[in-house]
Amino acid sequence: QVQLVESGGGLVQAGGSLRLSCAASERTFATNAAGWFRQAPGKEREFVAAMTWTYADYADAVKGRFTISRDNAKNTVYLQINNLKVSDTAVYYCAAGPHGSGRMPWQYNSWGQGTQVTVSS
Repeated sequence: QVQLVESGGGLVQAGGSLRLSCAASERTFATNAAGWFRQAPGKEREFVAAMTWTYADYADAVKGRFTISRDNAKNTVYLQINNLKVSDTAVYYCAAGPHGSGRMPWQYNSWGQGTQVTVSS
């Protein structure tokens, strides 16, 4: 079972930036799909971004502001978040799944514990 640990969240003023990290316990993202999801209080978990090898996909709400990347040697994926909005406030989760996993949470089989991102106005 792959263990994933997110880090990098915090309290940031609107317009600021954060880089979230997701470290895997073993070689994972070189062969598996990586996804980022977020969940705000009282809301369903929603898709943010995903990548499989060289393909990246983004939700419309974050396209142009968020960038997903990975460092296979470090078994780590990243989510660079720019121009933060108050509506970005949520717990952010990374996930790993079979190559080709897309926008649906059920497609992923490993999840991190989440990291809180809070954006102040």
